[in-house]
Amino acid sequence: MPRYLVERSFPDRLNVPMNDAGADALGGVIMRNAEKGVTWVQSFVTPDKKQTFCIYDAPSPEAIRSTAQKNALPVDKITEVRVLDPYFYR
Repeated sequence: MPRYLVERSFPDRLNVPMNDAGADALGGVIMRNAEKGVTWVQSFVTPDKKQTFCIYDAPSPEAIRSTAQKNALPVDKITEVRVLDPYFYR
């Protein structure tokens, strides 16, 4: 399955509470993603919480855009990526 880097901007900062409400919100995202065969692998958040860089496995960029819309998440850019492991060359 293809892997994608998804860039998102949050002008008002990303806010995911560190409690049951935050866990429920993220669980809902995972569930809605699964409906389209999209798997959220990992995310990186800038220190100011205004931008994220997320890794997804998905059948297509359209599947990611569709689930992002269902999850009320912005999408600035989607780029197909591959793993480059620096330790592979040793």
